[in-house]
Amino acid sequence: MRREQRNTVIRNRVALFLSAVFQPPVTVAVLLLLSPVVEPGFPGTAWFGALAVLFVCVLPFAAVLLLVRLGKITDHHVSDRRQRAPVTAMALLSLLAGLGLLTVVNAPASVIVTVLAIVGSVVVLGVISVFWKISGHAGAVALSTAIAVLMLGAPWIPLMLLIPAVCWSRVVLRAHTAAQVVMGALVGGGVAAGLWLLLREAMIRAG
Repeated sequence: MRREQRNTVIRNRVALFLSAVFQPPVTVAVLLLLSPVVEPGFPGTAWFGALAVLFVCVLPFAAVLLLVRLGKITDHHVSDRRQRAPVTAMALLSLLAGLGLLTVVNAPASVIVTVLAIVGSVVVLGVISVFWKISGHAGAVALSTAIAVLMLGAPWIPLMLLIPAVCWSRVVLRAHTAAQVVMGALVGGGVAAGLWLLLREAMIRAG
């Protein structure tokens, strides 16, 4: 194999690895598991983060895998833009159900705020994806790292290096254009971070 071909194979394998390891359900799940850390009572409150993961990540992803198995959608990344609207709607229903349950069981404010920020980001990305194939991978990794830094502080800023790495992987795999990953990161991260800051401040003032 020539050097150029070998480099291409290696590049594609690295891109596949990054795309798989840092896919939306994974990055968002890690964020939600971290969300109770900043509240009093941790690690006793860790189960609230796990409950959020169930409704925000596990149930929607399981439903997507079922739809793939039934032949209703093409793949678990929902690569066909036309199939994204119903999948997004399904995910939102699960998120809202989880949010309702978390409120009933008096989940810590950080968990509630994080789920609300994710809901806002999913809505905006979902609406855009109906018309344009904006990158969900980029949006998810951007919102997850941005909120993690806001919660945990400046020492966690290096986490944001994951954003260009995941964006690069999606372009290399030809899943998205450069514009689609850049906008995914800006919109996903920007909406979620803005909502998180506003909601966190509102909850602090309320009480």
